[in-house]
Amino acid sequence: MKPVCVSIALLAVVLSPAWPQPAGAFAGRWDLTITEPNVTYPSWLEVTEKDGQLAVRAQPREGNVRPVSARIEGSTLIVTVVPAAPARPAEGDRPAAPARPALTWELTSAGPRLMGVQKRGEEVQGRVTGLRAPELKRPAPKEWSEPQPLFNGKDLTGWVTMNNTSNPRATQNHWVVRNGELINEAQGHNIVSTRKFDDFKLRVEFNLDAGANSGIYLRGRYEAQMPPPTRLPEPGRGPAYAIYGFVPATAAAPCKPGEWCTYEITLVGRYVTLVVNGVTIVDNQEIAGITGGALDSNEGEPGPIYFQGDHTGGIRYRNITISVPKL
Repeated sequence: MKPVCVSIALLAVVLSPAWPQPAGAFAGRWDLTITEPNVTYPSWLEVTEKDGQLAVRAQPREGNVRPVSARIEGSTLIVTVVPAAPARPAEGDRPAAPARPALTWELTSAGPRLMGVQKRGEEVQGRVTGLRAPELKRPAPKEWSEPQPLFNGKDLTGWVTMNNTSNPRATQNHWVVRNGELINEAQGHNIVSTRKFDDFKLRVEFNLDAGANSGIYLRGRYEAQMPPPTRLPEPGRGPAYAIYGFVPATAAAPCKPGEWCTYEITLVGRYVTLVVNGVTIVDNQEIAGITGGALDSNEGEPGPIYFQGDHTGGIRYRNITISVPKL
């Protein structure tokens, strides 16, 4: 009779709902740093509970923040950042693809810190360290400084170019200055201000060719999509993100490809307001964490302004100014 009892018990486990998985010490938002043998880059993790189960979001090095599966085994949180994919045979013009093991983080908590490893299948690829993300909730400044030029309209003084991505086609600089404009002529480097800022009001004029794809990174960590959403999707079709993956636009930006438009961006703590041609498309909304392509995950520190150039060319900026809180 004993084997029958064991079988019934096992069947009950299989058929029953998943056991509750409280988030415990892992609950909250985490600013992560991934250190591989040849590269170090930022990521982000949010661990909450929903209906007694873990509800987890992860931001890989690039791409969109996403809900991911996770489980706790003993004192270890195991996060499946990218699921495994089976091998795919060639079909038509589509080439064959080998099987891809899952990308996971195995993490333990030590008070305000996370520590662990990143794995591809069973192979350890790198080390993961994390700190609790700061709340960054503070009142708006009572007064702002007069706008200061961030771009002199003559050359790249005050700016550096770099490829901080894994894109192999973004290894050359194509940013030039012409007729008072900062221009990205082709896919290549991103361009980053040498000055760093905490809270600020940024104003830029931009002109993007049809199909151009870029972003303005705030403190080098939060991507305001460029162009901003020029239309909102039909109900049920998902949001039109203005801050990549995190904050949707609530109004369409009145701006067309090939025309000069103004973008006013106010960032206080992690709360952002976006105004395009006088229309508020995001009104004082929280940015939960860093977006793909961020320079680092040090959210509590000042950071630069950077313009994305690693996607396409056909991007022009001018009259770039910034205001900071008056002391």
